[in-house]
Amino acid sequence: MFFFSLTYKKPLQEVEKFLSEHNQYLETFYEKEKFVFSGRKIPRIGGVILCTASNLEEAEKIYHTDPFYKEGIAEYNIIEFQPTKMNEMFKQIVSH
Repeated sequence: MFFFSLTYKKPLQEVEKFLSEHNQYLETFYEKEKFVFSGRKIPRIGGVILCTASNLEEAEKIYHTDPFYKEGIAEYNIIEFQPTKMNEMFKQIVSH
């Protein structure tokens, strides 16, 4: 699994211009069952996404299609991890 941490590099006014396209990007990967959750950071300086890519190469291909990435709106920090302890609900997600 991969934790994507996005940090905005441009003002919120620029972020808002690409928000609709970014939401379409999110929907695409939710439909493909690659994203588990996503949301804004508080304060609103970026966002986070939990991604179920099978390897780093796939994770990079996924985030490289984000309009926020392509337009230089946000910087991605990727953390690969393997869940080892979790509640029952998350176990169902991981084993899916």
